[in-house]
Amino acid sequence: MTTSTDISLAYRPDWLAARERLTTWWNGGDIGRAAMQLVAPRPEPWEDIPAMPEPEGWITHYSTKSYPYRINSALRGSLNTLHLAEMVPNQSPGDLAPNCVALYLGCRGVEMPGTVWCEPFLSTLENAKLAYDPNNFYWQFSQRAFREVAGLCKGKFLQAFPDLIEGLDTLAAMRGTEELLEDLIEHPDQVHAALRQVTDLYFHYYDMLYDIIRDEVGGSVFWAWAPGRMAKFQCDFSAMISPAMFGEFMVPVLTEMTERVNYSMYHWDGPGALCHLDHLLSIPRLNMIQWTPGAGAEPGWHPVWWPYYHRIIDAGKKIYVFGFDNVEQLRLLRREFGTGCKQLLVNAGVKDAAQAEEYMAAMTF
Repeated sequence: MTTSTDISLAYRPDWLAARERLTTWWNGGDIGRAAMQLVAPRPEPWEDIPAMPEPEGWITHYSTKSYPYRINSALRGSLNTLHLAEMVPNQSPGDLAPNCVALYLGCRGVEMPGTVWCEPFLSTLENAKLAYDPNNFYWQFSQRAFREVAGLCKGKFLQAFPDLIEGLDTLAAMRGTEELLEDLIEHPDQVHAALRQVTDLYFHYYDMLYDIIRDEVGGSVFWAWAPGRMAKFQCDFSAMISPAMFGEFMVPVLTEMTERVNYSMYHWDGPGALCHLDHLLSIPRLNMIQWTPGAGAEPGWHPVWWPYYHRIIDAGKKIYVFGFDNVEQLRLLRREFGTGCKQLLVNAGVKDAAQAEEYMAAMTF
């Protein structure tokens, strides 16, 4: 139910209706089809915001080389896109790496085309004292960007959380992957102690960011909008450890973290992580799993992954699926999973609004 205080979005005029559908879907209700995030190119921009010239030395969208350029890019990021079905226009101007917490805690970001590599700085985990530093360059940059865009995007688009990341992935960024693998065997108590600190610090940053980017109903975005505190969790490091180690070191972390937000998804990445599904399904408050097959593997809609999807659906969890090239791939999922498709969140690009209607019809039951 919308109220007089609700604000729709200029870049998604029917956002309030889409938001109500998403609220129903997240809370276990039936919207008559899968939830879907569909985007199409818009022939004309929503408004005219001139582009700034790319600054010298700019090699990645994560770059901190030009603050004004990042703000301009955020303001222009949704101008030429139609956001359809349950997709909300959103940008994340303070997202500085695929591991922002590691940057905030002391890593130096080494910019490379398409990404930022976090340079390790912990020579040991013994007596490691990780702490919030309000003067950290990356944290100041993120906060400043989110606060400035918050005043400029209101009524147009939403802001999304940066890719904070947690747990073993953050420790690996700060300590080094090989070094952390050795620590798991030789100094497990040190790893547990460091994980405790990372989790608490994660939420120190998360809570401050949530207060900046939340919408008027308390909803927030990471890959998907949810009607409350939303978070994406992950452990790409898990491809290098056994299920027993994942159960010892990450399941307690993930269990706690899912309990400290309202809605969550898990970024489940690569064939090496498949062995951890039982552990993921055992986490009561984990709402959704987003499977990323990895380079060279069949795309997410492919039948090779269906046995895993059946297990996820049977466990009562949702699945985020992407990688679609045509509507027939959606019809295959619909025939295989039937009304179980109501637990899917489908992400796809389409050529126009008419094709979006075709995609939505394919996932209607």
